[in-house]
Amino acid sequence: MSFSSNIPHVVLRSTSNQHKIPVIGLGTAAFTFPADTKVAVLEAIKAGYRHIDTGSVYGSEQPVGEAIVEALQLGLIGSRDELFITSKLWCTDNFPHLVIPALQKTLQSLRLEYLDLYLVHWPIAVKPGNWEFPYPEEAIDTFDMEGVWKEMEECQKLGLAKCIGVSNFSCKKLEKLLSFATIPPSVNQVEMNPTWQQKELREYCKNKGIIITAYSPLGASGTYWGSNNVLDNELLKEIAEAHGKSVAQVSLRWLYELGITIAVKSYNEERMKQNLKIFDWSFTKDDYEKIDRVKQHKLMSNGPAKFIVDLWDGEY
Repeated sequence: MSFSSNIPHVVLRSTSNQHKIPVIGLGTAAFTFPADTKVAVLEAIKAGYRHIDTGSVYGSEQPVGEAIVEALQLGLIGSRDELFITSKLWCTDNFPHLVIPALQKTLQSLRLEYLDLYLVHWPIAVKPGNWEFPYPEEAIDTFDMEGVWKEMEECQKLGLAKCIGVSNFSCKKLEKLLSFATIPPSVNQVEMNPTWQQKELREYCKNKGIIITAYSPLGASGTYWGSNNVLDNELLKEIAEAHGKSVAQVSLRWLYELGITIAVKSYNEERMKQNLKIFDWSFTKDDYEKIDRVKQHKLMSNGPAKFIVDLWDGEY
């Protein structure tokens, strides 16, 4: 894989093919109109983004696929191989027999022959049915982690996904997964930003060679779990002012300096460009001391099922 943009990348260490992921990508969990997503993805590619993060539950796979086709037609990219595309297995397909059919449906929606990365979205299985979100207790089924992961490995062996990984997994759940995985997860995508720093998980993943991708790197204002804790933080504002940067750039730069990859969600053209301007400056020791003092607050406390008390295994 060869990226033509100037965004740095990191190698996914648990893969034999040395696949690499750009350190910053465009998130598409915006739940807006499909036309908005298509336009945003095209603008992101023009700006230099090469990683597009989607998921079956977002409803954005089809417009992302349309944008990729148009980007190729317009010559914005020379080939599909210049892009890194991530999608995710949703809870209602979190059963061994549904993994490969779910990925095939995702590929059809995206008009792609393969994904660069396929993630188990949550360590939760939801029974078939017309359930309201967040899911009630009676919707939850037993999650066969070993059976699902075996089928995820098969997705990689079949070439349907270059790499496989997980999302929203605690250290304890990663430890369980690694106890039987023959192909370890390349990535764990989790909520992470200066107001939710996840030091224990960062250290664990580093030791196991698992790359972290941060979602909600700027908080999640405007969603049902939203908060302005990041962008309104006074300590982060002080750092931003000292460097002549935005608070968003401070948060993204902090993640980058920690070796964390990022999926940042913005459909605003100027903010998309601004979010890429984090590679030509760095923090001081004083900046790090301020960030260490930032009050911690988790947004996604129980994920898609509010009553699951052990989802994070007491790791927050």
